[in-house]
Amino acid sequence: MKMAKRPRFDPDALRAFAGDKVFARGEAYFRAGLVNILAIEQDRVLAEVEGTEDYRTVLTGDGAKIGGECSCPAFDNWGFCKHMAATALAANEGGTEEMAESGGKMERIRDHLKAKGVDTLVEMIVALAECDPALFRRLDMAAIPLDADERTIETRFCKAFDSAVRTRGFVDYSGAPGWAVDVATALDAIADLVPGRHAGVARGLAEHAIARIEKAIEEIDDSDGHCGALLNHAQEIHLAACRAAMPDPVTLARNLFARELKGEYDTFYNAVARYTDVLGEDGLVEYCRLATAAWAELPPRTGGGKRRYEYSSNYNRLASILDFFAARDGDVEARIALRAKDLSSPWNYLQLAEFCLAQDRQEEALKYAEEGLWVFEDARPDARLVFFTVELMLKIGRKADASKHLWQAFERAPSMECYRRLRKLERKVAAKRAIIFLKKQITKDSSASWHSPVDLLIHILMEEKMFDVAWKVLHEHGASSGLKESLAGVSEATHPREALTVYAERVEELIKAGGNPGYKDACRLVARMGKLRGASSQAAYVADLKTRFRRKQNFMKLIG
Repeated sequence: MKMAKRPRFDPDALRAFAGDKVFARGEAYFRAGLVNILAIEQDRVLAEVEGTEDYRTVLTGDGAKIGGECSCPAFDNWGFCKHMAATALAANEGGTEEMAESGGKMERIRDHLKAKGVDTLVEMIVALAECDPALFRRLDMAAIPLDADERTIETRFCKAFDSAVRTRGFVDYSGAPGWAVDVATALDAIADLVPGRHAGVARGLAEHAIARIEKAIEEIDDSDGHCGALLNHAQEIHLAACRAAMPDPVTLARNLFARELKGEYDTFYNAVARYTDVLGEDGLVEYCRLATAAWAELPPRTGGGKRRYEYSSNYNRLASILDFFAARDGDVEARIALRAKDLSSPWNYLQLAEFCLAQDRQEEALKYAEEGLWVFEDARPDARLVFFTVELMLKIGRKADASKHLWQAFERAPSMECYRRLRKLERKVAAKRAIIFLKKQITKDSSASWHSPVDLLIHILMEEKMFDVAWKVLHEHGASSGLKESLAGVSEATHPREALTVYAERVEELIKAGGNPGYKDACRLVARMGKLRGASSQAAYVADLKTRFRRKQNFMKLIG
């Protein structure tokens, strides 16, 4: 008896992975014969699927493990698409063993090309290159004679790379992937130079490539981060070329330091750590000397008052470089001093305090944290620094000081997180004080420096289960629609009439806005309303909705 063919991709897993709608559409494409299997191999299936355009689809894995990609827009936006589902079904239809033997159209093409002579293949490729600029550049770079002098090689590679990276106007989101592929191909050609005797040329070309990519960023919609990936690739080529060519370490240190300090896109950030083996001791000494001299020229930065500093990345970059050397030497004092030079913001104080704590210097950490709160006491409190300070104070038993800082923060910038910490610390006393404070704030001039605290007050009243007061505040001062619904939800057992009013308002909004998701939410609320009143009242309400919204057919189907 002949065994049934095992499908390559598990149908149940495929449906679950794609979702019912995508799977159904993929099945329709497959049934319509729109899938052309180009190659089927042990680790992947390659297909061309006909649609609005012809899309290239790749599936990987087998059984319940399914991966891959598609060139269609839907894959970029949502992932697994109907073309991938259709390809999986087509692969399953052929059967694993049968398709593995036939190999698909790509295998037949390979067999056909193997039968041709070299001259015929050359002419075919040249003809394709004439119509495909990317293929032409790839072949052009590959064909540059490596026995030429280095100046000639560098000039020709630079010209070919510049052609690949040129944007010729703004490159939009849809065009960015193709542009990135062309540039990546050109970078690969540069990388091919590294293992040979032209590693020094490859290093210079990598630097040229980085400069050209950084310039091109301004002309590209790089929402998907293609340029960042290309810059990382070019930097990796540069590092590999340095390891192969072993340039003068002192000269390299000066070059890398200048690039790390002046680079707009941080392509060479933390270069001293990444290039340590190439720099050697001489290069590291020079790197440290340059960084120390540049650091000495930067004045200390302090906070408080009305003084404002222009942003300078040099503080962070130089501190990072010198911290590398201090960490290597185990010099904790030097590392603290580096962080203490720029204390122009609460965040800087927090970073310094956290570092001290990580070095088991709790007393020093608390000292800097308290200093930061004092220096910036006239500014809006930084919750991260406040909470850090409070936690340390509580650990050493300074509960009163911790409470004081929390109340100062809450009264200057009220928040639920700050309230919850106070509530944990002072129990019901904190709740009473916070509610009184917020009520007073509501009655103050609306020109206060922070937003109206009505929503926060209602949130606190809800958490304290003071529903009577919460509804009173809402009726007097209003609240966001989301908060109204939340209050209705937690208090519908004690305040059904108020909850019904809120639900009814929300149902009206959802139905008028339209859309199936909104209709479903409206029906959910209608059902919830039915539990809060008598059957006759609910029936009359539903009948009224059906009468007024009878033209909204999808809603009518859902309401039943």
